[in-house]
Amino acid sequence: MVDPLSLFSSYVSGYISIMPFHALVDGASPGVQVPPHLTRIPINLISTSSDLANALVKGKVVRKGPLVSVAPNDFILKAVVQEEDSQPHISTQIPAINIVVFGELARDFSQCVSPGDVVMASGFTVSKSPTASKDKLHHLNLLLSEEDANIYCFCQNPSIYPRSAVARKGSCTVSAQIVNRTKAPRYTYTPLGDLKAGSVVNVYGVVVFFKQPFKSHGTDFCSSLKITDKSNHNIGCTIFCEKLEEHPKIFQNGDIVRMHRVKVQLFNNTITLVNTFGFSVVTFDGKPSGSVEPRTSSRTIHFDEEDRRRVEELQTWISSQNILLSSTSSVSLSAVQPKAYFDLTCQLLAKAPVDSTCSLLRVWDGTRCPNTFLKVDVDPNDVEGPTTFSREKESFIASVLVYDNHSEFAKQLKPGAFLRIYNLRAIPVTSKECSVTGSHSEEVEHIVFHLHGGTSYGRGIRVLPENSPDVQMLKRAIAFLTDDVGNCASELNDSELLEVWSTPPESLDDEAGERSTSKKCSSTAEGSCRLQLQRVTLSELKQSRPGQVYRVRAQLRSYEPSKLHQALKLFCSKCSSIQEIPDDEWVASIFSEACKNSEDCSLPPWALSGSITLPLPPSGAPQRTLRVHLSTQLKTEGKANELLFITGTTLEETCRLATGYNNIVPLTSSKSGLVLMDLSAPFLFRGPRRFYGCKQCSEATVRELPSRGDKLLDEKIIAEALGVQLLQFVLLMKLQLQDATDTLDVFLWKHAEVFLGVSAEDVAISQRAQNCVHETLESLCPTEGTLGLRPWLDLTLLSYRGEGEEGQMQTYYQICSSPSQDPYLQSQDA
Repeated sequence: MVDPLSLFSSYVSGYISIMPFHALVDGASPGVQVPPHLTRIPINLISTSSDLANALVKGKVVRKGPLVSVAPNDFILKAVVQEEDSQPHISTQIPAINIVVFGELARDFSQCVSPGDVVMASGFTVSKSPTASKDKLHHLNLLLSEEDANIYCFCQNPSIYPRSAVARKGSCTVSAQIVNRTKAPRYTYTPLGDLKAGSVVNVYGVVVFFKQPFKSHGTDFCSSLKITDKSNHNIGCTIFCEKLEEHPKIFQNGDIVRMHRVKVQLFNNTITLVNTFGFSVVTFDGKPSGSVEPRTSSRTIHFDEEDRRRVEELQTWISSQNILLSSTSSVSLSAVQPKAYFDLTCQLLAKAPVDSTCSLLRVWDGTRCPNTFLKVDVDPNDVEGPTTFSREKESFIASVLVYDNHSEFAKQLKPGAFLRIYNLRAIPVTSKECSVTGSHSEEVEHIVFHLHGGTSYGRGIRVLPENSPDVQMLKRAIAFLTDDVGNCASELNDSELLEVWSTPPESLDDEAGERSTSKKCSSTAEGSCRLQLQRVTLSELKQSRPGQVYRVRAQLRSYEPSKLHQALKLFCSKCSSIQEIPDDEWVASIFSEACKNSEDCSLPPWALSGSITLPLPPSGAPQRTLRVHLSTQLKTEGKANELLFITGTTLEETCRLATGYNNIVPLTSSKSGLVLMDLSAPFLFRGPRRFYGCKQCSEATVRELPSRGDKLLDEKIIAEALGVQLLQFVLLMKLQLQDATDTLDVFLWKHAEVFLGVSAEDVAISQRAQNCVHETLESLCPTEGTLGLRPWLDLTLLSYRGEGEEGQMQTYYQICSSPSQDPYLQSQDA
């Protein structure tokens, strides 16, 4: 019987890797199994169109080549595998195929596998075999990288494999062994200034130019990019891959790429990089957001504390070099200028073909372009998505005409997708329309966006993933636009904001007359409630009736709290409660109390138990071993280290452990079993991020997570499985506005993230994000300088009635739009 404790070894540098090589003795052993979700595929049925995600190939090794070192700690090996039980008369295809193995997996294969051994392989990809016409084998090669692949070998001589446990007759299911790779980094990375022609290297770089993948003259897609690093060498890279998902997922200049196995070539006396056998790439956001989230289509990647350090160092360097500021051309619709080229992050609402070389995309980003869009007529029967929108919503929607290769790509897009469109051009056009009286025609200025064909200047379209920070910001901006204006502020009740500010907050549930006014506002045109409003002065606003939405132009006189970390709160969307974020001293006491009160209990049947050794103990402190539990379901899916349940830890130990694991859930134990800790403490740790649950709305219980296939675990999935109502970070501030007529105190809450240009979640973990908030407020309300030098802001405010400190009803205000600084308006009104 395999001891579950053997599934774990000591944890070092925040990283655990799952061994991809499994040596078995005697294939007839009845207890030996491979993961049940894998399905065997015959060699002669393998093609580039095959679904290989859960495919398994089995065959006998008939030829094994030498182990070749291509870089320090990096190897490559080629072998031929032939099916033993194939039936050649069924097909003319030869049931043998070349396999190419990379990295330490290649070294394991070389040490442990001999001709005649039977192997099974999963997690492989395929590429065209350049030797198919000569060796008469399958026209594709199987590519097996240690980051994705697993090899199960039925060894004839187990004594040759010294590194891992060997399953013998009578043993139970053989599981992935967890091993320690601590003596040396698995990969060596070459600075861009030290590249030598002819070598195969691994590199990190910062993108300073890129083109989205485009179809080459052959069957591959081609990516072109230019990268730099601290050596300040700009290196061009060309990548050819058959599948789009194998290309780097670059969203903007300033992104960081890590490429393994690229060949250095000299072209026109210039160093360039091209991908070669075993190539893999991972991309990271270059913005110093405080988190490092890899973008890759691989199910598993090597990423340890050394990699995290490299990425964070590059993020810091990017910030110091202003690469993001100098390279970005992304703007919102509200800032688009005629004749300008720009990048647009948006959501696709509808699309339709215009002709064989042009398609129309209807998109929005939650802001309104100051120019009127040209109406593009298409057949309603050809439209995918809504064919019409309300007049008010239509004013926020942009028409984008995409041509040639982009029109072809647009056929794959689905309404609702979030896009980044690169190198759009805003083209002004003039058309004649009848005057209001109909007595004559008059010229009217319109605008239309064009995405010209080709890939010059990085022109293209990229679908952004749901977890992209830019998509999260876009969703919030769109949500603000589409929310019912009359109820946009009613999610917080009076007593809760009263505790925070000692002043009455918003509430629209006061009097029947005010409720009807609010409903009237929400039932009228949405644009009339927001941006199609006539501007009023602050003095006029104070004299206007509450329950309405008004547009004002004012300067920021002051804000509170002055200590910006105090503006960060936790909000429950279910019960509308708001609470302070507990400090570390309080959370540490909850962990300490949980350790004292824990009792022995029996484990649930789905849990595997083991232990790990904490990394990097403080100087002089003894090294601690912690009890951990993991999900059998996740282990079966090859995701054993994506979620760990731990017991008996302190807050400091949990934070150290979270630096290397995707998700850590701290538990305590009672006679009834494992239970979550008091929800006053975070229920989930991921790197520097902490996630909290609502004590009032949660029905917390420890249970196994349901299968999610290839979907990555995030805080929402884990919270739902554990019965926890997830709290969200929000920013809550009180601003004082001023114009020539009066001053006015307003709340900033729902639009705080758009207003300040940073997410509350980032503010919670990142000093850089906190600095960004400070710089934004400092630019709007400098501590030194006269009021006359402060920018004028175009804002939409909601007025509402609320109960004051002494029980009297008073009028209060909340910002319910993003700020707009319009130089033209300032010059007109100054």
